[in-house]
Formats: sequence, structure tokens, C-alpha cells
Amino acid sequence: MVASAAIPDLDNFRGSFGARHVIPLYRDIDATQPNVTHGLLDFLSVSEEDLLAYVYGVLAQPAYVERFWDELELPPPHVPITKNAELFAQVAEHGRELIRWHTYGERFVRDDEHLVLDGTARNHKAVSQTEYPNSFDYDEETRTLHVGDGEFGPVEPDVYHYSVSGLAVVKSWLGYRMKDRKGKKSSPLDDIRPEVWTFSKELLELLWVLERTIALQPAGKALLDKVLASELWRADELPKPTEAERKPPKVAPAATDQLELGV
Repeated sequence: MVASAAIPDLDNFRGSFGARHVIPLYRDIDATQPNVTHGLLDFLSVSEEDLLAYVYGVLAQPAYVERFWDELELPPPHVPITKNAELFAQVAEHGRELIRWHTYGERFVRDDEHLVLDGTARNHKAVSQTEYPNSFDYDEETRTLHVGDGEFGPVEPDVYHYSVSGLAVVKSWLGYRMKDRKGKKSSPLDDIRPEVWTFSKELLELLWVLERTIALQPAGKALLDKVLASELWRADELPKPTEAERKPPKVAPAATDQLELGV
């Protein structure tokens, strides 16, 4: 499971998934109608953001995939919901921390908090401003990521090789930003590049987000183990969604235009 503060396009996130796999938190553009089965939030005594954070805390980690590898052959993934309110809150807070980082501090940031992205990786040698880079490579021995003639480090192997459902995050991110970029090309606009490299800060932030994600994985696994060892709600004990709730909401033409523009 991945999170995005932006409106995903039809190729989210790997081209093969598409928008049909996107689950918005709200059913309306004003964020007043939670996209949750009616009665479930009251039944669990949580908010829609609490529930989203809990689900993300359970699903957005490799431990869940490893534990339920066989079951995930048949989608959708199933979420174990603990009856232990304190444990539920702990998992939700873990999920909030992940979402804060995965949305680069744009979501689930507390009113008194400003998330400052930081980590251990640094730009030790600036990328040339006279020749736009067309290649990158990684030296595992020195923990150095080379982008053109620029150098970033230390970058741990598990950060550089981090993948989500087969998508190698760092390699893919860099591949789309090379002079001769990877991916399909649909028009001459795809060949337009900045005159100079301008992505060093964004690359560092990506590396820092991955560093933090990996650092949180042991805690996520421990919480998942506690959830699975606790008493869980059975599906037949929870409110059931109506057919209307399973369908996309009807949107007026004017609102549709706003959604397409990302307003």
C-alpha cells in the first residue's frame, strides 16, 4: 500500500495498476463524506483519519506481504482489526508517521509540528551545471550514488535497492530524470529537459524518506505481530457496505472539471 497527497493519474503507480486501485479518503471534493462504510467509524469509535492510519500501519510494510504472501494471490488484501483500543491507537500512530513521510510532510502533520525532511545522505559533489547527466550508478562498497559526475552518500544498499511491488524506487526516479529518459514516449514534449540538473534537493529528500521508511519497519512488524496475537473483529461483526457505498459517487459536471484540474 502506498499513499499520495496528490491526485494520482491513470498510470499510478507502476503503469499496470491504474486509477482503479486508488481508494480516496473522502467521497466528495470538500472532504466531508468519509469513504467508509456507514456506521463503521461509530462502531470502532474512531475517526476516518484514524482508520486510514491504522490500515496504512498494517498494510504499508513488507512484514504484511511476507506474512500473507499466499493469501495475497487473491486480492483484495484483508485488514486484521484488533479489538484492543490501545493497540489500535499505536498502530494508527505508526501509520500516521509513515504517511507524514510518504507524503513529504503534506498530510497528517500535527498543528504544532512542521515536518523537516532530513537523513544521513548528503550531496558530497555537486552535479555538473554544464552537462546534463545521462547516467547514474551505485558503488555499494563506498555507499556512493553517482549521478553524472555528482556524488551522494552515504546511501545504504537497502535504500538504493528499495522496491515496492517490483518498482525499484531510486532507479526508477533517476531513470525518468536522465537526459535520455526511460519510459514510454507519447510526444516530442517527452524529450524536453531542463538546461541544467535541478533535482539534487528532491533526490536527497527521496533518499531520506526511504531511510526513515526502512528504519520504521521493525516497529511496524512488532505491531503487526501484536495485532495478529490479539482478539480481532470478525467480518460478520462489522457493519456491511451498501451497494451504493460500493459505487463511485455521482459528480456534477462542474465538480468533475474541478477534479480533473486537481482543484
